Amino acid sequence: MDSFVKIEHKNYIAEIEFGTPKSNSLPGFILEKLAHTILEQGAKKEVKAILLKSAGEKAFCAGASFDELLEITDLETSEKFFGGFAKVLNAMRTCGKIVVVRVQGKATGGGVGLACGADYCFATEESSLALTEINLGIGPFVIGPFVERKIGKSQFTAMAIDAGFRSAEWAKKHNIYHFVGKNIDDMDSVLQSFMQQLATRSQEALSLIKQVSWEGTDHFSELMPSRINMSARLILEETAKQNIEEIKEKLRNKK
Repeated sequence: MDSFVKIEHKNYIAEIEFGTPKSNSLPGFILEKLAHTILEQGAKKEVKAILLKSAGEKAFCAGASFDELLEITDLETSEKFFGGFAKVLNAMRTCGKIVVVRVQGKATGGGVGLACGADYCFATEESSLALTEINLGIGPFVIGPFVERKIGKSQFTAMAIDAGFRSAEWAKKHNIYHFVGKNIDDMDSVLQSFMQQLATRSQEALSLIKQVSWEGTDHFSELMPSRINMSARLILEETAKQNIEEIKEKLRNKK
């Protein structure tokens, strides 16, 4: 599978799908395209809501692309890469349209950020999630404000430290997921009805709900430069590169 971002319009709904070969992990050019597409669709008068989803039936999103992280050798390139995650999340926050996210499988790192950037999130029982950045030698600094908004600082800190997977039910209990289906078909059946219902709602009312729900988050943009720099600096350390290579080797051995 080639990496892609594609858009389809269905009855006032803009469906944005992304996919990459390695568990839908995100390289820089996909992050840039996602951010642009979300803002572009949010600006369209005929769009009432956005559905963000990933390809396949397994992992929703494995976060940052390991291959690209290994290629980064200077701070400017590193900040540009991590800035891509900030662009996507801020696009979800500021696009002016309700953003619904579909999580069909595991979400790690930046994938958790996408789930937490949603206004409404659907998932399956297989959609466990973890902040695994500490395993690389960095932390979930860029996505942090969005995760904290959903689960609180204490739970965010615990996730960032232990890097363990939480179940889909845990995620629902802690306000990340709003609906958890038994499987993909079950989730999609409810999701389809939900999106059809959204398409009939007042566009102005939806816009105002979006505005109200994100009140008090304007400072997220101000936080991003320092948060980006934290991850950008740490990923340049030799220990981080070694950690990534070791994780990649473990993943290869599992296949």
